[in-house]
Amino acid sequence: MTGTTEQAPGQLGHRQILTVLSGLLLGLFLAALDQNIVSVAIVPIANSLNGFDQQAWATTAYLITATISTPLYGKLADIYGRRPLYLLAIGIFVLGSAACACAATMHQLAAFRAFQGLGAGGLMSLAFTIIADLVPARERVRYQGYNTTVFGIATVLGPVLGGFFATHDTLLGLTGWRWVFLVNVPIGIVALVVVSKVLTTPHRPQRHRIDWFGAVALAFAVVPLLLVAEQGRSWGWSSPRALLCYVVGAAGTALFILVERRMRDAALIPLRLFRNRTFSAGIAGGLLIGIAMFGGLAMLPQYLQVVQGLSPTMAGLMMLPMVIGITLGSQVAGRVTRMTGRYKVFPVVGSVLVGIGGLCFAQLAHDSPLWLPLGIGGLVGIGLGTSLQTLIIAIQNAAPRADMGASTAAATFFRQIGGTLGVAVFLTVLFSLLPARILAAAGGALPAGADPALLDVLRSDTSGIAALPEAVRTPVLIGFTEAMHPVFYTAAAVAFLAALILLLLDEIPLREPEPVEPL
Repeated sequence: MTGTTEQAPGQLGHRQILTVLSGLLLGLFLAALDQNIVSVAIVPIANSLNGFDQQAWATTAYLITATISTPLYGKLADIYGRRPLYLLAIGIFVLGSAACACAATMHQLAAFRAFQGLGAGGLMSLAFTIIADLVPARERVRYQGYNTTVFGIATVLGPVLGGFFATHDTLLGLTGWRWVFLVNVPIGIVALVVVSKVLTTPHRPQRHRIDWFGAVALAFAVVPLLLVAEQGRSWGWSSPRALLCYVVGAAGTALFILVERRMRDAALIPLRLFRNRTFSAGIAGGLLIGIAMFGGLAMLPQYLQVVQGLSPTMAGLMMLPMVIGITLGSQVAGRVTRMTGRYKVFPVVGSVLVGIGGLCFAQLAHDSPLWLPLGIGGLVGIGLGTSLQTLIIAIQNAAPRADMGASTAAATFFRQIGGTLGVAVFLTVLFSLLPARILAAAGGALPAGADPALLDVLRSDTSGIAALPEAVRTPVLIGFTEAMHPVFYTAAAVAFLAALILLLLDEIPLREPEPVEPL
């Protein structure tokens, strides 16, 4: 950066780190908020653009580009440095957000969301990488815990803002839903200014080729997987389109492995990293935590809205205990790691707490008091706070410093894949079990006067449950709750499996800061 001396890790004071962190957290907040705010508003958006039957593509397009670009950002950041790539990611995201706000059709919105996702792919992983550059390993959990807290805040705030904007026909002269995307623009501009002025990161230029063939192969591996994960319930998991996705995805995965082996150190995700047991166990554990976290926790808003009858806005606010738990868990893990240098216990114990939370969620009834899921959410939040950031630090610490960007991006990438698969599989399980559980709760047949097509309607639209007669509504709520129980049990089992795998982590002594020549 012109006129600025880049400093080695460990040379920044607490106040300086917080100044830099403010810019990073704004970028992370953009990505996390967008995921939650759009999901609440997508139906009104689709109706406004006369594309209700095409709404899934706006989500899928964003998910595909954000996921694929994540490891590419990591590798490019290792070659060219973090700062220019992070500024590029914010800039693309802001431009994509502005374009989305101007969309006139669902096809345009899907295209602009794909462009926006190209920016989102770098926001999360590069934030973790930059913190690793600036902060010694023993101090890192303390600061990376802020990232998890910001993600949790966005989880609460997203549905609130999404519901607010979507319910306004016009706001300041514009259609209300367009503010779902425009809200990103001022936040992104502030992030750009802060990061450009205060961010300095150590970097040794690397003379590596860019693994474009690996990026293309990764697209062939991941795009079919994400497509079938998002569309499988409507297509049918054994439909010709789904089978084609399986075949192309498997071929793409094989091709990606071959390309990465050939590219060696220049690979997008260097395969030699997986020879390290801590790295491999950390990646596998993160994948499983992603499945349990995103897949299992996707059921909690469903329970709060469908069974407890809360609005999306109120359901978002009810996630606040989980955010508080995440903050407490990350702060405790950070302080203990800072004082002792020990960290292995936290991802293991955190995964166990997530598993216990899943078991507790599986005991909920349709008429359980509201404080019960909120309390369980707080427990799960503590588990997530102690495990997620510490696991990233373990992975970073196990990889060579020259691969910091690639290793951090790999951790983020596999966790995103796990989350996508978890949501797809668990929602499929839920709606597959729903008809039988409702019939069982109703004594084997729907009560007299119920719409014969009710069970089919509930697979795609649950908004009319509150208006059902009491004799019909109660079995529906009981059946919906009991259909969630196997999902929560499965999420718990996945979390416990993650804990077992994470026991394989070698607690490598945390790396001390090493001097790095400035650019």
